[in-house]
Amino acid sequence: MCSVCGCGPGTHHAHSGHERAGHEHHDLVLIEKDILAKNDVYAEANRERFERLGIFALNLVSSPGSGKTTLLVKTITSLKTKLSVAVIEGDQQTSIDADRIRATGVPSVQVNTGRGCHLDAHMVGHAMEDLPLSRNSVLFIENVGNLVCPASFDLGEAQKVAILSVTEGDDKPLKYPDMFAAATTVVISKIDLLPYVDFDVERCIGHLRSINPDLDIFQLSATTGEGMDAWIETLTGAAGHPAQEALCHA
Repeated sequence: MCSVCGCGPGTHHAHSGHERAGHEHHDLVLIEKDILAKNDVYAEANRERFERLGIFALNLVSSPGSGKTTLLVKTITSLKTKLSVAVIEGDQQTSIDADRIRATGVPSVQVNTGRGCHLDAHMVGHAMEDLPLSRNSVLFIENVGNLVCPASFDLGEAQKVAILSVTEGDDKPLKYPDMFAAATTVVISKIDLLPYVDFDVERCIGHLRSINPDLDIFQLSATTGEGMDAWIETLTGAAGHPAQEALCHA
């Protein structure tokens, strides 16, 4: 369901006609507020459960093709010997990504959103019922590939991690500022491809800082492993801190 108009499967409505424009805009604003308010109730319930169990939840967001799942697989492979890990996978269709996660030996639940362009807190709450969540563990929530709608929806996570690949262009933060304003961490991925693409890392970081000065920014390649140590070390904690303390105080 879209955060802008509330459209879902089977919904039919008009978005044209000058005589109805003001009325429709008013209706859309009310629908959006209602959707987000309901989502926030579920998000708070998720957050309370995470805190009660000591679960560190990360909401991974990006556009399609950023390398989100590849990064997640490599991250899990490094973390699973140190921490208990579980994954919620969000996609419109298929279980391809969840199957990739399960191949690492880590439990994963697939959530298919159909025409929906993002996960919401209610979906995440239901998915948790099917996961063997351990106390003091890490839960990765891989959101649907989309840099628009997931920015508006709190899932109850401790951190929203935006992945931006160098193949997407260094102006991406300026085009989708809401996502990078909502994020707490940005991972610039696929840096092994920098010699082959027109991507200025410093310019991109400047754009990110102009939108959100408090961002933690990592540069890495899940393919070559460059920069992965800093990412993993931050998750686990350089001095043995719990993962949630390590990332929040990086």
